[in-house]
Amino acid sequence: MKYKILLVDDEPDILEFLSYNLIKEGYEVFTASNGLLALESIKKQVPDLILLDIMMPVMDGIKTCQEIRNVPEWSAVSIIFLTARSDDETQIEALEQGGDDFIQKPVKIKILLSRIKAIIRRKLNPLAIDADQIISFENISINPLKMEVEFMGNKLEFAKKEFLLLYLLASYPGKVFKREEILDRIWGKEVIVGDRTIDVHVRKLREKLEDSFIKTIKGVGYKFEL
Repeated sequence: MKYKILLVDDEPDILEFLSYNLIKEGYEVFTASNGLLALESIKKQVPDLILLDIMMPVMDGIKTCQEIRNVPEWSAVSIIFLTARSDDETQIEALEQGGDDFIQKPVKIKILLSRIKAIIRRKLNPLAIDADQIISFENISINPLKMEVEFMGNKLEFAKKEFLLLYLLASYPGKVFKREEILDRIWGKEVIVGDRTIDVHVRKLREKLEDSFIKTIKGVGYKFEL
């Protein structure tokens, strides 16, 4: 069965552009021009994922996400927000209302397709990482196959959970990960640990990375920032 995506945006050009590229990748695509029409569409056929613009007439993306998350039968639907706004407050609000990811406009199709594939993989295995997917930026390289990190030309050693936490955050630069999601993704639901555990691991990452990359979003969680 094809992976079903509902694309919600009030700009016809964006609907056309994204629909074309998603269909070309093999996805089944439905569209809606505002949140109210999106809810009507979901009632007829529940998608696997929703690409949801934030600023729309009739019903904006935040309100639409709230309505979706209030319906238990729709709880498994993933939501990626699309918006031209880049401030932390907008991203935090979007994630707090139940969003799974956040992509800035103008949307780069390669980034969008990568995020969609990552969400699909997470659903299949919440703790999975791509063994051949090396993450590399100007002064840091993260190799999951060897579990090695090279920073400023030096190879660093990390405990397994530290490495997984760094790899998770670095896989989505700019995305705010809530504490609950970090616990589920790194430690799993069956292991009982507290927020203090995350704080300790973040502190160790910062010590080894000279206080680079890992930013605290107070009261919410952490993000990887270049």
